[in-house]
This record gives sequence, C-alpha cells and structure tokens, in this order.
Amino acid sequence: MHEGHLNPEPLCLYTSFLRDQIMRNALYSLEARVSVKTGSFQQPTLCPLSQTVKHPLCVKHPPSVKYARCFLSELIRKHEAVHTEPLDELYEALAEVLMTTEPTQCHRSYLLPSGDSVTLSESTAIISHGTTGLVTWDAALYLAEWAMQNPAAFAHRTVLELGSGAGLTGLAICKTCHPSAYIFSDCHSCVLEQLRGNILLNGLSLEADVTDPARHPEHNTCNSESPRVTVAQLDWDVVTAPQLAAFQPDVVIAADVLYCPETVLSLVRVLQRLSACLKNQQAPDAYIAFTVRNPETCQLFTSELGEPWALGGAAISERPPGPHTGLR
Repeated sequence: MHEGHLNPEPLCLYTSFLRDQIMRNALYSLEARVSVKTGSFQQPTLCPLSQTVKHPLCVKHPPSVKYARCFLSELIRKHEAVHTEPLDELYEALAEVLMTTEPTQCHRSYLLPSGDSVTLSESTAIISHGTTGLVTWDAALYLAEWAMQNPAAFAHRTVLELGSGAGLTGLAICKTCHPSAYIFSDCHSCVLEQLRGNILLNGLSLEADVTDPARHPEHNTCNSESPRVTVAQLDWDVVTAPQLAAFQPDVVIAADVLYCPETVLSLVRVLQRLSACLKNQQAPDAYIAFTVRNPETCQLFTSELGEPWALGGAAISERPPGPHTGLR
C-alpha cells in the first residue's frame, strides 16, 4: 500500500488491518509518527484501536484471532518502547482476544475508492478441504485494482470469471464497474458455498444458474445499480461447449489460476472452447492476472494460448506480490 494514496495518514493502519495483512509498513509508519511528530505514543495509539480492533466493521466481521493477537502484541511492544506508562486499553483489548477461540473462518474487509467496502468470509488455513480457493491471493487484489482503474472494460457487459475463489475481484467489479451481468464460477463445492455466502454478505442478490437457458431471462441493467449475479459450478476439464455458449460473455477474467502446468492447459482448453462456440462472434476480451512463481509455467500459458486470444485483448499481469494501491 502506497501512503501517497491515503489521507488522512492513519488510514494506512486501519485499512491494512481490516484486510488482515501483515502490518510491518503500517506499524513502521505509526512508529515514525510517534518519534517525529508527537514524542508521545498515547494519542496515536488511541486512534488505531478505534480504527482496527474496535472498528465497527471489524467488530461485526472480525479478522482471525491469531492476526488480532499478533497485531496487538506488536502495538504494545511499540508503545512500551517509547512510553513508560502502560495503556490499559491496549492490554484490555489483548486480554479479550486471548480469551477468544480461533474459528475456522475469519473475515477480511477491503475499502473501495467509492467509500463502499467488500467483506469476505475466508478460511483461516491456506489449504482446507483439499483446496486453496477458500482464501484471497495477491493476483485477485491486483486484478480488482486494475478493473477499478479501467471500469469501461466492464461497464454494461457480461463478465465471466473463471476460478472466482473467495470472490474479491468479482465483488469489487460488481460494486464499482457497473457490469450488466457477472458470472462467478468455480468447481469445488466448498468454494462455491463460501462464494455464495460472500456475495449475499455484500448485499448482492443471486439469480438462477446462467447455464440453464430456461432460467436465464433477458435482463437489461444498463440503468440499474446492481448487475445480474449468478454462480456457476464449472469444472474446466468437463465443461461442454453448450454450457460455455450459455454464458455469452463479453469479458472473461481469472486471477491466480496459473500455478501448475495442469491448470494452465485446462484454462487454455476452456478459452479455446469459448472461442469455438462463439465462432460467429468476436472472441471475448480476456484479462488474466497471476503471480509469477515459475517462469516456465507462465511461458507455457502464453505459448499454448494461441489465436484468437493472443491478439484478442488478453492482458497478462506479471507483477510479483507486493504493496497494493487502490484497494485498501
């Protein structure tokens, strides 16, 4: 997160906390304000409690207990380093967290430039139920930020997201980019269950599965605040051309799905089937964001993709994990 995007200054602290991310930069910023601006830690500390652990969004949708404990412990350590008087509010907040049992689910909240927010229920484990799709990965943040900076790419269009996971990218697009329809998709039953819950948690309504033509009425939302939102169970290895044709996407997106050769080849086959079943139409625009973990895997994707996708607007983000800018 670049502090140049944040005003007032403490926003860096509480927006990072709400999304349950490592606080090194934010706490360093807080420590600098203590030593340079105030000479006293007491006043800056009172503000972060109300903007983090005691923030209304955090109280309603708490982050993981482990994270809150680490955050408060670090905050206390920094307080003790510059101030001799203990601050009861900090110790009381830590005691409350220490008495809390860690659930299997936690929340991450993201503040949008519009002032709205996206809150996600996620697994506290990176891998659970045999999948990594129950948590948010960096590429989803980057793709969401890019989408909010380029809303015209999605406005009044039908968007199909492949491998939606926890739903951050899609929810950000639905809330800020005004698509006419948005189709979340994934294959794992637990991911789909959590995804549906996150969509409802963020105030959007779900419609029937778009792959069922009999339950797919025409819907014009150009003048509507909310798009038509559906969730589809989509296994890339078995999905049929008629199922893909029913989506009728104008835009296809995916984030952090290129993590091994097998998934790369499956994704390419889906994109090729989409192109084939829409042969009388222009191929959809495709935006794929991924973290480069293995350059050979990335090269496999670009080499296997081929026409028409290679010249049809595929935007490949190869930025490594790092600070996030627009989504806070």
